[in-house]
Amino acid sequence: MTAPELDVMLTFHWPIVMRRVMADGSDPWLAQFVKSIARHGKRPSWRPSAKQEQIMRRLVSELGTAPEPEVELIER
Repeated sequence: MTAPELDVMLTFHWPIVMRRVMADGSDPWLAQFVKSIARHGKRPSWRPSAKQEQIMRRLVSELGTAPEPEVELIER
């Protein structure tokens, strides 16, 4: 993963991934992973390992690009 790709992923896609994983709350390992990546991503010299990169790309493709679910209002 190049530095610009990582920057785009962490800046634009990762916050969406984090919100969706934390809202779901069904997988504690995944919640810890996304928080860990966000924490490490703040360091300028950090680069993900090959395994981290693979998981990050999968999460972004599954969660980070799908549209937000439509919220149903209580009152119309």
